[in-house]
Amino acid sequence: MRHNKKFNHLGRTASHRAAMLSNMAVSLIKHKRITTTVAKAKALKKFVEPLITKSKNDTTNSRRVVFGYLQDKYAVTELFKDISVKVADRPGGYTRIIKLGNRPSDNAEMCFIELVDYDENMAKEKATKKTTRTRRSKKSATAAAEAPAQQPVAEEVVETPAEETLKAE
Repeated sequence: MRHNKKFNHLGRTASHRAAMLSNMAVSLIKHKRITTTVAKAKALKKFVEPLITKSKNDTTNSRRVVFGYLQDKYAVTELFKDISVKVADRPGGYTRIIKLGNRPSDNAEMCFIELVDYDENMAKEKATKKTTRTRRSKKSATAAAEAPAQQPVAEEVVETPAEETLKAE
């Protein structure tokens, strides 16, 4: 029975698990996207999202608390300067997990976990999706395609004054 077992231990001791999640969180903050297994990504999501929420309030105490988890001053600086500014209006859900399939060697479920506000591909899709589309019936589409084919287009040739003088000589 799983009484009072609320999180995935990932088959590691408590100190190993804390160190691994800390290292993964630092990598996620520095690179904005990392590839890992689904189980580790879900554990990392629970680990890093409270830290990002804590970084919204830039005080000495919150910096010390976050540094206690991450143990990397460059990651803490980037978290409080860049990431917290970008997610300031977001009420939660700072990370996204996208499954990639299984790893060929051991068939482990792989995914990448990324910070939502730093994904350039999704931002491009939002910008391109705003175009409006019109619906046309098949009859009008085929008639429009056949109409230019039936009428030959005559091109006019306009000669410049320099070409006229060359022909006269």
